[in-house]
Amino acid sequence: MFVLKSKYIKYAFSLIASLGVVYLLKTGLTYFIISKNIWPEANRDYSPFEINHIVAVCIGELYVLAVASSIYLMLTWLKERDRNKAIMENQNKIKLKYLKNQIQPHFFFNTLNNLYALSLESSNKVPDVIIKLSQLMEYVLYDIDDVKYVPLVKEIDYIQNYIEIEKLRFQNVEVRFNLESDIDNVNIPPLLFISLIENAFKHGGINNEKLKIKINFRVINSKLEFEIINNFVISPPIKNKKGIGLSNTKKRLKLIYKNNFSINQTIKFNFYSIKIQIPLYNED
Repeated sequence: MFVLKSKYIKYAFSLIASLGVVYLLKTGLTYFIISKNIWPEANRDYSPFEINHIVAVCIGELYVLAVASSIYLMLTWLKERDRNKAIMENQNKIKLKYLKNQIQPHFFFNTLNNLYALSLESSNKVPDVIIKLSQLMEYVLYDIDDVKYVPLVKEIDYIQNYIEIEKLRFQNVEVRFNLESDIDNVNIPPLLFISLIENAFKHGGINNEKLKIKINFRVINSKLEFEIINNFVISPPIKNKKGIGLSNTKKRLKLIYKNNFSINQTIKFNFYSIKIQIPLYNED
């Protein structure tokens, strides 16, 4: 215990005292109970407390102590490693839950603002928005509650409901949705891509031109590739206001997949593209 706590002086004194007690007990019991010859392995008779006998007994006990200490330290290290691993996994789960929960109020806040704007216009689109919003809330509150992975087909349904809400808000928008592979058995972390789709609607469009968004899902070499492309407006940053979408996505990817993922952003001819590749596994 003293070694583990870096109390080396106390450990040295304790070791010397322990060796002294062991020597007295071992030598005394041998001398008074078994034989006056306390060291029968030697080539001559030795009396108790001779320096050679003391050194020989202490070295033998140190061998035993070294083996026992090695086993104890190894077991302690393994136990500490497992404890640290469990703590790290629990911390990652908390971080992932926080990042996932961070998306939900952000998304619903934006949607409720849109609903409020439509209600001010006495728009007949309000009932449709409420229905779509209720479907999204059902998915978030019940379908993905405390789960690590969900079927991609369900996540796509969620994304399409979100897109339908945005189409009710935007008058001039075109969304193309492409599924280039069989995705029936593909699972992904929930709400992984929705922030990027929100950003496409938020920053998309060129002046008064049509907002164009293209979303691609495909499986390539046991990896899922997600790509979203949209035209965009370059607008000045708003002071003290930071978006959470892309940053949140990057943090979640890092926690879930470590370095086993890729994310690339490109801008070409007033079109912004972001492409993400993640491995196709769903280990819990």
